[in-house]
Amino acid sequence: MQFDIIKKTEFDKVLNSNLSQKQKSELFAAMCRYNCFVSVKKAGSGHLGSSFSAMDIVVYLYLNELNILELGTESPDRDIYFSSKGHDVPGLYAVFYALGFIDEKQLMSLRRIDGPDGHPDLKTKGIESNTGSLGMGISKGKGFAWAKKYSGSEGRVFVLTGDGEFQEGQIYESMQSTSHQKITNITVIVDRNKFQTDRLVDSINNIEDLSAKGLAFGWNVQRINGNNFDEIQNAIRSSKLITDKPKLIIADTVKGAGISFLESGNKDEHGELLYKWHSGAPDDEHFETGVNELKSRINKTSQSLGLGDIKFSFYEEFNKQSPLSYREYITDAFGDELCNLADERSDLVVMDADLSADCKLRKFEFKYPERFIENGIAEQDMVSMAGGLARCGLIPVVSSFASFLTSRANEQIYNNACEHTKIIYATHFAGMIPAGPGKSHQSVRDISLLGAIPNMTVIQPCNSLEMRLAVRYAVNDATENVALRMVIGPSPRKIELPENYSFKFGEGTVLTSGNDALVFAYGPVILHEILSAQEILSQNGFSLKVVNMPWLNKIESNWLIEVCSGINDIFVLEDHSNFGGLGDRILYELVRNGIKFDRFEKIGLDDYPACGVPHEVLKYHRLDSHSLCERITSKTIDKTESNHIYSVEAPQ
Repeated sequence: MQFDIIKKTEFDKVLNSNLSQKQKSELFAAMCRYNCFVSVKKAGSGHLGSSFSAMDIVVYLYLNELNILELGTESPDRDIYFSSKGHDVPGLYAVFYALGFIDEKQLMSLRRIDGPDGHPDLKTKGIESNTGSLGMGISKGKGFAWAKKYSGSEGRVFVLTGDGEFQEGQIYESMQSTSHQKITNITVIVDRNKFQTDRLVDSINNIEDLSAKGLAFGWNVQRINGNNFDEIQNAIRSSKLITDKPKLIIADTVKGAGISFLESGNKDEHGELLYKWHSGAPDDEHFETGVNELKSRINKTSQSLGLGDIKFSFYEEFNKQSPLSYREYITDAFGDELCNLADERSDLVVMDADLSADCKLRKFEFKYPERFIENGIAEQDMVSMAGGLARCGLIPVVSSFASFLTSRANEQIYNNACEHTKIIYATHFAGMIPAGPGKSHQSVRDISLLGAIPNMTVIQPCNSLEMRLAVRYAVNDATENVALRMVIGPSPRKIELPENYSFKFGEGTVLTSGNDALVFAYGPVILHEILSAQEILSQNGFSLKVVNMPWLNKIESNWLIEVCSGINDIFVLEDHSNFGGLGDRILYELVRNGIKFDRFEKIGLDDYPACGVPHEVLKYHRLDSHSLCERITSKTIDKTESNHIYSVEAPQ
């Protein structure tokens, strides 16, 4: 399949034409949608729905309002724009390319090691703020705006938020304090596209009446059609006249606006409206349909305005990704086992933070709707509610992405733990892979955050069998809080456990025997790499003992003494920071029990995780199989064989 893109020279042709401001903006936005669509397809993942719903707002601001083109991005008097939700950044990159902030290679390297991240990051020219957990944007924008006034600098601050983001408590803290602190040089635009990940915002956690809320907090409020350039222009111009209040523009938009099949949801078997294009790349058939629809619309518009056809230039052939020979989603086993346990126990309750589909909870949700609580994008609220449920004798299973659940709600988790009840925290999207969304989603500090809580057990299963056993242990046997750490993507290989495998507290499992060195590892991604390394080393006469250790902060001393017996070189392979992970626990137990060794090394992350496709990120951090061979033996290994069998697929 062929990739065509619209070159910057075509955008220059539009900008340098005699068209009206509105005509330029409409054509420019359609062209940016095209390049955004192609870049996400090439990346294999990304967020199209949010990028397209916000595109008209972003294009209007950059073409007609923001002074950064004249002043340069480093001027203290520049206008500042950034997105708080961050999902829409592929669309922003398309605008950046059209304006010359980034080059063609960067545009087409979305979510690659040498390209822009899947969520905003300052390493990309034009980005003003990194995006993290939702809800931070108004607070950060308020900081920009306050600093401008303090320093006597000119320029306005524009912050784009999502509508689902208005379920986060920090949003309301920031709205109240912005008004109270009399910060008036800030305009917040809500991309009110009505959908969250795949469901209607109002069905997850209704945020209306946004206008009344904004007014109550002391903001000037306008509500407009955010895909209509006349209404966008009028709202921005009128907001300039407001000098005594912060400004809130609620922009009603269409998620996926610009391609017909992206613009609507579909009803599922339960009659609920679902949106399928929040994340992920289009398949080949939808890609062809989408580019043809956009090309037709762009050229029809361009011809009607007297500019002739817009040129679409060949970029490269699309190489189809080889399918994985084995695809196992550990999270499927998690969701299935919850249903099995719910059949047996009436005290099991499941809580979700707008990630039911990603976290494989839909089966439970539809089978046990009276025991499923959808909290929306509000992790702190969800965790504290779980504390109340647990105090009443229920067993809550609290589910969200690890990056957000374990850090944003850490104080609430700690508070619950102090009460010595039992809550199960299902932490998805743990570790480095998939790495395409960028560091905001790569959870590599959660073990340390949870491991510091006294009555907390942290477990990471290596396959579906171990996942089922871990869920059963957490619900039926554990006497304290349990965090289940899960990789969200498909496993790169099936991790084979011994026949009649038993899940014993604090004990791992020897997967390969050896005497030259010992490696402890956990989870399917890292275990795949070290098992691949073991196969290479075995062919070179090096005997490596690989141990799967799912208990990340609980270790049985007698088992550890036995498994380390007769081995002098000990390694711990981390899908996490080198600080506060399994390696620190094992080292402590080795020293405490007087186990002698010549060499001990933790092999994990000492920096922020890189963004890119799995094999290149692992190689960048020297955590791929060939690098591991070299790190363990201190010898160069022949790299003619490749084990790059990962999928770049992002959660849908």
